[in-house]
Amino acid sequence: MLVILSGVSGAGKNTIKEALIKRMENVGSLPSYTSRAKRPGDIEGKDYIFVTREEFEKMIENEELYEYDIHHNEYYGTSRKLLNEKIKSGTIIVKDIDVNGTEHLKELLGQDTKVVTIFLRVPKKELERRLKERVDKPSPKEIMLRLNRFDYEESRIGMYDYIIKNNNLEKTVSIIETIIENEFNLTEEEF
Repeated sequence: MLVILSGVSGAGKNTIKEALIKRMENVGSLPSYTSRAKRPGDIEGKDYIFVTREEFEKMIENEELYEYDIHHNEYYGTSRKLLNEKIKSGTIIVKDIDVNGTEHLKELLGQDTKVVTIFLRVPKKELERRLKERVDKPSPKEIMLRLNRFDYEESRIGMYDYIIKNNNLEKTVSIIETIIENEFNLTEEEF
């Protein structure tokens, strides 16, 4: 089963994903490939696999990705090989992906894999505050880039199975934990 977390940059996707992995058995993550530079605290292979722009474009050319997109002038994408290996292992995968990637993965995997989509909502003012307080200290230009994407991301929430206002981390993690358990049990009963 694949659980997709979406929401604008700063909505808490990674924090929630990490909390779920710590609290739930058989839940894991899948790193995205990216052409962006490594930031302080990034661990290669954990959240991202860092490649050059040229290497990423070669992966696109070789059809090695289920989906990819450009955010803030950098490539991000999901490896076919890595995702297929995780799905075959039986691991419940929690992955943070943007709205475009979510749409592509639902189309591509929906027939063969249970895909549960969750959109994390955060008020725009709160999002701006979170972005300014981030450890990686995005520049004012980067913050504006991310805030400008807010309306587009919000306009796509209709395609999600669940929409959760993320204003309390513990409550949000508990809700998503329940969603994963219930959806997994539904999957088990179908087969």
